[in-house]
Amino acid sequence: MKLNTSMPDTLRPYFELEIKAYTTNIRKGNLQTAWQHLERAHIIGQAFPYEHSYAHWKMLQFGIKIKSAKEIVGQIPRLLVGGVKSFVGKVPTGNTGGANVSALKPMPIANDILDIFKKAGLV
Repeated sequence: MKLNTSMPDTLRPYFELEIKAYTTNIRKGNLQTAWQHLERAHIIGQAFPYEHSYAHWKMLQFGIKIKSAKEIVGQIPRLLVGGVKSFVGKVPTGNTGGANVSALKPMPIANDILDIFKKAGLV
C-alpha cells in the first residue's frame, strides 16, 4: 500500500493557484466562482492529507459564510476523515468534495485538471 504524505512540488503550484482564485473571488462576492475553485482545489489535492483537509476546511468556512447548514454538517465528517483517507490512498478520485455529492462517489475529472496531473508527472 502506498502512503501519501506530501504533495509533489510539481503539483503544488496548481493547488495554490486554485486556493488563491477562491480567495480572490470570495473577497469580491463571486460565490459561485469561488466555490468552483474550491472544488478544483479539492480534486487536485485530494490524494494528499494536508491539502485534502485544507480544501475541506475552506469548504466548511464557505458553508459558514453562506449560512448553509447542509454544507456545514456535510463538511465536518469530511474534514475529520478526508486526510486519513488520503494518507492511505483511499479517496474517490475526482470527487468535488461538497456536501451536494456523496463523499464516497468517484467522479470524472475535467480534462484541464487531467492535463495538470500530466504536467505534474502524476499520470
